[in-house]
Parts: sequence; C-alpha cells; structure tokens
Amino acid sequence: MLAGDEDGLRLAKGAAMLTKFSEDIIPLSDLKINPGRIINQVKATHRPVLLTSRGRGVAVVQDLDDYEKNQEERAFMKAVTQGLMDVNNGDVMELSEVKTKLGIR
Repeated sequence: MLAGDEDGLRLAKGAAMLTKFSEDIIPLSDLKINPGRIINQVKATHRPVLLTSRGRGVAVVQDLDDYEKNQEERAFMKAVTQGLMDVNNGDVMELSEVKTKLGIR
C-alpha cells in the first residue's frame, strides 16, 4: 500500500513511519559538516535518513532504539510466520509435549 501526496509524504507497505523526502534524503557532505543535526533529526522524528553521494543512496542513519525495535519486530514476525507454516505443514506438537520441553508443569 503506497500512498503519496503533494508534500512528498509516502507510506511504504508495512511501514509504520512516514518518510518526508524533503528532509530525510541528505547528501553525505551534510553529515560531514553537521553530524549532530542529523542525529538529532533521526531521534526527534523516528524516521531514518538516507545519505546520498553523487545522487545515489549510500547509507542510512537510524536511531539506535528504533533500529533495535525494528529488529525485534522483524524477528517476532519471522517466528510467527514460521509457526504458521509449521501448522500448515502439520508439523505440530501436543501441548503436553511443549510443556515438557519448556519445563512447565
């Protein structure tokens, strides 16, 4: 689901954040000149910044807390998907077996 408007806002499929292209695409030279401004921007907006060199994307700067949260969410979704695939394939266990493996009474 991609949606755009005249302000340059866009929501990527599955993304929870809006990207403001006028602010979130920055030349690498801007990072070299004022790195604190870029760091403060990603912390305040919770949006990653795309760094460019000669008009091409070369790196992304993202707040560490946001990055870790995204990694945890991605791992959770991967585990859920794997579990659903296991159920579809008939690869299931009885609750008593699971409790025994986990050491739960």
